[in-house]
Amino acid sequence: MSYEHNNIHPIFDKILKRSDKEELLHQHSIVIWFTGLSGSGKSTIAKALELELHSRGYISKVLDGDNVRTGINNNLGFSEDDRKENIRRIAEVSKLFMECGIILINCFISPTHNIRNQVKEIVGAENYFEIYVSTSLETCEKRDTKGIYAKARKGLIKEFTGISAPYEAPVNPDIEIKTEEHSIDDEVQIILNKLLPRIEFIEA
Repeated sequence: MSYEHNNIHPIFDKILKRSDKEELLHQHSIVIWFTGLSGSGKSTIAKALELELHSRGYISKVLDGDNVRTGINNNLGFSEDDRKENIRRIAEVSKLFMECGIILINCFISPTHNIRNQVKEIVGAENYFEIYVSTSLETCEKRDTKGIYAKARKGLIKEFTGISAPYEAPVNPDIEIKTEEHSIDDEVQIILNKLLPRIEFIEA
């Protein structure tokens, strides 16, 4: 079946924009970026946040090492260059989701200012919402059920953040979460208090 150009509905002459997708979903998309040491609680808080957003009618997606390292980044190791490429790809994927109106919830150690700035440059500073999960190294080690910190202490894991590689804490995150001081419910509420004004869609 063919159509004359003049008979095509006017909407087909329009290239859909991010704002069109946001209007359809009744939400503003954003890239939420959890950073912190391994075992700090990033994924636990992120999944609780996703559940709460879902209950409120928001569409979001959690990205973390579990679903990224086994998929788009399964060819990357843990060298400095591979770590940078890992985050670069995640940021580019996040940007694609964001352009479709989806709220991204990312959980990655992303230990340096340069790496996090790279994310901010790719997705746009105005779209970047940084949450620093500032759990102490001692607590992270106590929570370590897989024994990875113990292996790092023995030198079995090289360049392990917090042990043999540095972690540069964010200077001015949107939110800092101290998991030793709050329950999961409290942490989610702290985030929502500042996040909701950024994602709420108000009809014109």
